[in-house]
Amino acid sequence: MLLSHNFNVYPETIPPLSTEEFALTFVEGLREYTKIKCRKVDHPHWMAEIIFSRDDFSPQQVGELCAQALVKKRQEQGVETDAETGIMYEILILGGVKTTPATSNAPDALQPGNWGVDVVETASGADFLQVIAWENTITQHPPENIFKVELKPKN
Repeated sequence: MLLSHNFNVYPETIPPLSTEEFALTFVEGLREYTKIKCRKVDHPHWMAEIIFSRDDFSPQQVGELCAQALVKKRQEQGVETDAETGIMYEILILGGVKTTPATSNAPDALQPGNWGVDVVETASGADFLQVIAWENTITQHPPENIFKVELKPKN
C-alpha cells in the first residue's frame, strides 16, 4: 500500500508535513502493530509504503489506523483539536487498487494490483470528493477494490 499526501487546509494554522515527516507519521504511528511495516519511499508522488498481510488486516482497517496516526501527529504538533474527534478539519483516507499499467518503472511506483492511498487533509471533504469525482470513480470499480475513511469534527 503506497500513500500520498493531499494537503488542502490552512497552512497558517496547520503546518504542512515534509515527505520525511509524513512518512515518519506512519512509521511511528503504526509501530505498535507488529504485523504492519512502514517505510518512506523515494517517489515524486508516493511518500510512504505500508506492508501488511490481508490475513491480519483489511485495507480499510489499515486506512483507519492511518487516520488515527495522522490525528495523533497533528495533536502532538499542537494543532487545535475537537475534543470528540481529535480534529478541527477533515481527514479523508481514499484507497483504490491500481488496475491500469504502471506509469513508471521506478522501484517505488504503484504497480497493478497494489493499493494506492491518498491521505487528504482538507477544510471540506465533500468539496474535495466532488473535485476529484469520487462518486464517479467508485462506480467504475468493484467495492472490494476501494475504501474511504472520513474523519470530521463534530461541531
